[in-house]
This record gives sequence, structure tokens and C-alpha cells, in this order.
Amino acid sequence: MDSEDVSPFGYDAFRRSCPSHAVLETLASKWVHLVICALRRGRLRNGELARKLEGVTPKMLTQTLRILERDGLVRREIFPVIPPRVEYELTELGQNLAGLLDQIRAWSEQHVPDIKNARARVAEQQEDLDA
Repeated sequence: MDSEDVSPFGYDAFRRSCPSHAVLETLASKWVHLVICALRRGRLRNGELARKLEGVTPKMLTQTLRILERDGLVRREIFPVIPPRVEYELTELGQNLAGLLDQIRAWSEQHVPDIKNARARVAEQQEDLDA
């Protein structure tokens, strides 16, 4: 193990047994990423999140919100009204992460043409090899 790979906090995400490895696994989820980015601008209800995140199933949204709440990134507030109203917002830790994830989201949006072109080149090369 290279000493440069170990964080100043003593963790090494390259090691399977490292707790930071599990954190990265959670953050690799597309829905985790998008929920955090959606909540960056403020509190949202479950239905608002569902409408913003096209394609997310109710089950996946619920699972994602539970994971984020468990990990201290999202706070859930239940209002005692009929029917119950539930709102979600980022914690300070979640806000800290949101800035990084928003940059990754923006990068992915900016470089869609580059990625599409690279994929097309590889597909074309594969077709030439198959011919």
C-alpha cells in the first residue's frame, strides 16, 4: 500500500475492509447523487422529488432517502397534519457533499457530446472488426 493512498484520517478506500469503501459504494448510486443534487436548493416533499427525478420508482426513492437519512446526509421532518406531510432537506454534511456532486453532474452534462462521440468511434471500430 502506497502511503500516498492513505488519507490523513487513516482511511484507505482502496481496501475492501475500509469504511470509506462502503461510503463510496453508496455515493456511486445514480439516485443518491440525483437526490442530493435535487435537495441542494432546499426542502422538498417526496412527491416533489419524485416529479423532479424522472424514472425513479417510489420504492427506489424511499430506499434512497432512508439510506441518506441513515448516513446523516438528509433530514426528514414529519408534520403532524392529516394527511401527514413529510419534507426532506440536506443536513450540513449533505450540503457539504452536494457541492461536489453538483460539479460532477455539471461535468457529465457538459461532456455528453464527448462521451457520445467516443462511444460512436468505438462502435464503428467494432463494426469494422466484425466485418
